[in-house]
Amino acid sequence: MPPSDLSAPMLDHADLDLESARRISYRIEQRFRYTYDTPVTALSQRLIIVPRPRHGDLYRRAHSLEVTGARARRRTRQDPCGNTVVRVTAAHVEHEVEFRVVALLERVRGDLLALPATALRDPALRTPTALTGPDDRLRQLAADLARAGGEPAEIAERICTGVYTAMSYGFGVTSVLTTAAQALAGGVGVCQDYAHIMIALCRLAGLPARYVSGHLLGQGGTHAWVEVIVPQGGAAAALAWDPCHGRRTHSGYVTVAVGRDYTDVAPTSGSYVGAPSGRLTGDRRVGVISLDLPAA
Repeated sequence: MPPSDLSAPMLDHADLDLESARRISYRIEQRFRYTYDTPVTALSQRLIIVPRPRHGDLYRRAHSLEVTGARARRRTRQDPCGNTVVRVTAAHVEHEVEFRVVALLERVRGDLLALPATALRDPALRTPTALTGPDDRLRQLAADLARAGGEPAEIAERICTGVYTAMSYGFGVTSVLTTAAQALAGGVGVCQDYAHIMIALCRLAGLPARYVSGHLLGQGGTHAWVEVIVPQGGAAAALAWDPCHGRRTHSGYVTVAVGRDYTDVAPTSGSYVGAPSGRLTGDRRVGVISLDLPAA
């Protein structure tokens, strides 16, 4: 996939048979802009908007990241989870700074998301975090959903359905600081809340689980779902569910990063010195640019 495909037109995915395709190429365009009423200094920003180099059957083939509005320095590394983290610093921002990423990804059917057997025992995937810590209601719901037993994937499926049933989607009711316990008690939230509740329930049921940040074709903003780590032969595999839609994920899902919870993979976070007047706006486009279907 040549870098020239960074400008290739997107197709109407609604008319495409993605599940039959042997290969699918996607393009992500995402922009974040911070605007300030007065100049700020010592800007330090962490960006997790460039997709992982590889995630199972999904490969990053090319990407570009532009920073405009300020003279900035950047440093790119991979964190312990394998996510691409870009640190941007700027001594001075007069009015606004914008980050824009364009990425090309290719899904190659049949390449599984295999993990070492140690992932099944990874404390990071089993231990509650500040956003996924349990309360009595979560403990009771986990016990109810796990009572019937079954294979790990069967339990995870019930938990996904249980979260979908217990919650109603509502924007503006919760925030990035809302915990799984708070969201479940309120019964309303967004995809981040659904994911945190499912992760909390999985860990209570003895299933290692992690938060996934990415994109869903046809949806307006960044999306979140859950991967549950299950035994696979002598190793392990990550199986993905979307509790916000009550289903397993499919080829319309494009992963950017994984972590213990939202805090690990927030698309943009940081600090600056100046008046507390910064405003964040953004937009994104994600679509299919080509696919390879089997011969008729």
